[in-house]
Formats: sequence, C-alpha cells, structure tokens
Amino acid sequence: MATTNIKDYDLQAEELIQENGVDDGFHELHEGDKYQSGFFSKYVFSLDHKMISRQFLITGIIWAVIGGAMSIIFRIQLGFPEADLQWLQPLLGKWINIDSAGIGTLDPEFYYSLVTMHGTILVFFVLTAGLSGTFANFLIPLQIGARDMASPIMNMMSYWFFFLGSVILLFSLFLSTGPFAGGWVAYPPLSALPQASTGSGAGMTMWIFAILMFVISTILGGINYITTVLNMRTKGMSLWRMPLSVWSLLITAIVGLLSFPVLISGLILLFFDRSIGTSFYLSEIFIGGQALDHVGGSPILYQHLFWFLGHPEVYIIILPAMGIVSEILAVNSRKPIFGYRAMVYSLMAIGFLSFLVWAHHMFMSGINPFLASIFSTFSMIIAIPSSVKVFNWLSTIFKGNLRLNSASLFAIGFVSVFISGGLTGLFMGNAVLDIQIHDTYFIVAHFHLVMGVAAIFGMMGGVYHWYPKMFARHMNETMGQIHFWGTIVTANMVFWPMHYLGMFGVPRRYYSFDAFDAFKDFGGINEFITIGAIIGFLLQFIFIVNFFYSMWYGRKMTSKNPYKATTLEWTTPIHVPHGNWPGKIPAVERWAYDYSTDEGDEYVPQVVPLREGEEAH
Repeated sequence: MATTNIKDYDLQAEELIQENGVDDGFHELHEGDKYQSGFFSKYVFSLDHKMISRQFLITGIIWAVIGGAMSIIFRIQLGFPEADLQWLQPLLGKWINIDSAGIGTLDPEFYYSLVTMHGTILVFFVLTAGLSGTFANFLIPLQIGARDMASPIMNMMSYWFFFLGSVILLFSLFLSTGPFAGGWVAYPPLSALPQASTGSGAGMTMWIFAILMFVISTILGGINYITTVLNMRTKGMSLWRMPLSVWSLLITAIVGLLSFPVLISGLILLFFDRSIGTSFYLSEIFIGGQALDHVGGSPILYQHLFWFLGHPEVYIIILPAMGIVSEILAVNSRKPIFGYRAMVYSLMAIGFLSFLVWAHHMFMSGINPFLASIFSTFSMIIAIPSSVKVFNWLSTIFKGNLRLNSASLFAIGFVSVFISGGLTGLFMGNAVLDIQIHDTYFIVAHFHLVMGVAAIFGMMGGVYHWYPKMFARHMNETMGQIHFWGTIVTANMVFWPMHYLGMFGVPRRYYSFDAFDAFKDFGGINEFITIGAIIGFLLQFIFIVNFFYSMWYGRKMTSKNPYKATTLEWTTPIHVPHGNWPGKIPAVERWAYDYSTDEGDEYVPQVVPLREGEEAH
C-alpha cells in the first residue's frame, strides 16, 4: 500500500470528527464562551480544566523556586560552615546570628526549619499538586474526548483548597517563632509537643492545617479524575484505547484516594496530642527533668500511619511522570509504545504493591525481624513492574526515528535517573543493609534521584511537550536543551557524591559536623555538592524565563498537531476553546500508538477508522 501523506490526516481528522463524532449539544447549551467571559470567571475562579491546570502549574513553579532557594541556604551552611552569612540578614532577619567579630551564621533552629519546609514544599506542593494537578486536569478530558471534568466546580475547589494550604504554609514562614522544624515527616514527640522547640509551636500547628488543606484538595481532585475517566470517555474510547498518560493519572488518583485519608487521621490525632492533652503518640516524656502527663501512647503508631501514605506518596509522585514519559517517547521515537498492556499491568502492580512496603521505612524502629523480612521481600518485588517499564521504554526508543528535542531529552533523562536512582533502593529495601545506611546521606541521595529529580524530569518533559497546546506557542528549543544538559549534570554532581557520604556513615539532618572528627574529612565533598546545587538552582531560571517569555513572545503554533501525534488532544484547535472541540466530540476508532504502521503511515490519529483487514490492537 502506498504511503499516505501525513498532511492528509490532519485535514481528514477534522472531517472525520464532523462525520463520525458525537453531538452532545454542548455549545447550544453554554453558548460558546459567553458565560465565562469576565476576567475573574475566566482566569481566577475558572471552571475550565485547562485554566485550572495552568493555575496548578504556575503555583507549583512558584513553590519550586521557594523550596529550591531554601535548599541552597542550608547547602551553603553544610558546604561552607565557616562562611560569613551576614549578607543573608536582610532576607532572614534574626535567623542570622551575628557574633562579636561581625561574622553571620545561620541559626541552628532555622536550619531545621529550612530542611523541613524544603521537604514539605517539594514533596506535597510541587511534585504532588504541581505535577498531578497540572497534567491530570489538562490531559484527562483532552485525551479521553471529554468536554471537561465530571465536576468543574469540584475541580475549581480542588485548586483553591491547594491555594489556601499554600497561603497557610507561606504565612508560617513569617512567624516570630519560625516555621515548623521537626522534619517533613513530622515524627512525634518533637511534633506533638509545642514546648519541645521553638519550631514545634505555632509553626507546627499551621503546618498541620496547610497539609490538611492540601489533602482535601488532592481527594477532591482524585474523585474528579476517577469519575471523569470511568464515565466521560468518548464513543469508542475503551479503557484499552486510552493513552498511558491517562492510565497513570487514573491509578495515581486511586492510590491517593486510598492513602491520603490515613494521613488525615494521623494528623488529627497529632493535633489532639498537641492541643487537648491526649496521648496517642506520647508516653513517659520528660522535658527539663519534669515528667509530662502523657502515658500509653506510641510514636511508632504515627510512623505506621504516616508511611502508609508516605510510600504510596512516592508512587503518587512518580506514576504521572511515568505516563508522561511513555507518551513523549512514543511520539518522538515515531514508534508504537512497546508492550502497551504490560505497561498498564505494571502500573496496576506498582499501585497495588505500594501499599505493602511502608514498613521498610521503619527497619530501625524495633519492628519484629520476621515482619521486616516480609516488607523487605515486597520491597524487592515492586522492582519487577518498575523494571518492566524501563525495559519497555528502552525498547520503544530502540531503532526509533528519535527526535532529540527538549521534551524527549527530559524523558530519556527520566529513564536514566530512574534506573540509577532506583538501583540504590535495593540496598535500602534490605533490612540488614539498611542498618548501615539508615538516616545517612545515602537515603537523601536515593530518594532525591528516584523521586525528586526523576519526577521533575518527567514534569519538565511534559511542560515542554504540551506547552504548545497549553499556550498556542512554542518554548525556545535552544534554551530548553541548555536547561536539560545543565540540569542533568548538576543533579548528578549533587546526589551521586551523597551515596559515598552515606556509605561512610555520614548522618543526614546535621547542622554541623565540627564536633565529629570522623566526618571532618568530607568537607571537600560537601563543598562540591553545594557548588553543584547552586549552579543547578540558577539554571532553573533559564526554564522560568523561557516559560513566561514564550507565553507572549514564543513562536506561534501554525499547526494544531505539530508533533504529528495520534492522541485526541492534537485534534483540538490551536486555541482550544471551552469545551475543547468547537463542534462534535471526536469518536475513537483505534488505539493511541499507531506510529510507523505496516501500511507505511508515519502516524494514524485515533479518529481514523481501521482499514479493511486491519487488525485492532
């Protein structure tokens, strides 16, 4: 059969939508965009899933800058502990101590606040709300052929609960006693006793309420995402025709809906211990030599409740990135995704197994060794579906006609970092080896690579890939590639040396190592890590400038399908209206990955019917 001209499919898709699509009467009911023409209804309290996704994204970017800046401040303390930090006093005020010689040093209490806020911001407000909130809202309706989310009002509320939590957490930074300083995991008794430290006072209370608002946002969003995928798919869009990006977001929402309520219960009990004198997590506590009236509680209970959410949270962060990367690699390799069903089943397996491994965070808490062996076994088993995904990604790009643009570079970088960071998890999942590396910089290196850097790479790849569909303009490709290469080099400069620190037993969360002769020899490594962190942080401003500049001055889209992709979002107009399609909703005739077909087509959109004799995937 002769090769079909790829331009014919872009034109043919419009004709097929009008011929075979579903007329739901949407535009007659809403009269186009008139009902949301005001500034506030369109840009602030919008009910449009695309605008809400932009709100999540921009808020996440702002939080990423704040959280990243915090990490630079405490890295300067670790890398250059004798440096004069007086220049930071206009920003940090009383938290920079000036000695008699006029040398400024970072207050130890505020150091722990910075570490705590950095972890909280990046894990919850950037890599969960920023990543899932952006791409679930943007992609789900567009890729399944829906006009919007099942409940636009609930969708709007999801963002504003997230925004409210952001405001509460931001205000806690300006308390006279400082923000919470007990670590992002908020272990009691430090978090349960307001008198334990200055950072355990009002800052901790505001931290609890900020996280509660964030969890409410996540639950509202999760309910909406699940309902939309299950009930609002267009004609012909079976579950097995959905893109992997939608599958990953669906499973992420299910995992979040099952795990986040457990965190809420744990935080409510923690609030009770702090405010009304209960003893869920406290027992036989002494402060200043005086016994407190708390008997019968156990801080280990909190660890179980937190990590029942905490480890699924790792996959709540990484699963959306996996789906995004799958989509980007297929489009830019010009090949069908390798092992589509295996990819879906591995997503399901990861989601299921994520609930069976939480206690590997607690090997040093005194749990029964037999239980430790069980959790260790499941921790090893969960590597199998992850390995399936890695094999399929590599097979997808193998011998593909690979486009090395910014999006595909970040997707390939994700696979690279996920492999290298994931392999170190095998050591931590072993209950015996964990004795040596527990609470060392090895742990910091592992989860920053596999959960932090990998997830950010997936998020960055998604932004570069779908930016034209979000804003009808392209980001600058040269700036994007500089951003990628600089980021992957500096990320490895920061986190690979930490593995060696951890293997030598250097503990994390220490303000200074001056009192430990055994750790003074690692000052040079800490300097190297800090320099890498500063350069990497500054490189992110290339992305920020590129992102906001391109909104108004980027190269305009001239084609609604610039990548010649097959999924439904690329059948919408260049400027996507409310309701996504100006006329009928497209009907789906085939799966999402018909690239380089046996018939000689470079790509075949999902709206194109199967040819006579062509087998469906």
